[in-house]
Amino acid sequence: MPQFDDRENAFENKFAHDAEMQFRAEARRNKLIGLWAASLMGKTGEEAEAYAKEVIAADFEEAGHEDVYRKLAGDLGDKADEATIRAKLNEFLVKAKAQLLEEI
Repeated sequence: MPQFDDRENAFENKFAHDAEMQFRAEARRNKLIGLWAASLMGKTGEEAEAYAKEVIAADFEEAGHEDVYRKLAGDLGDKADEATIRAKLNEFLVKAKAQLLEEI
């Protein structure tokens, strides 16, 4: 039976690791898209960093990324349409995952 316990522990550890990496990737994506949106709104430096933190915090309102989309859409108004925002969410998630892999 120790084989099964070892295997179960390995699966649990992998699941925990994958969940942590997904969380980190999404948080980094939110920072990247927050900085992108801040630049569209003319924010720079500390003001842009503060806005990116607001976007990160918005992701904790509900499961999924619709809360982030709503924040960005509301703040950007006519500066970016839905398709652009959603495309950037996907683009920055890929970029965030690549950055995390480079750091490992």
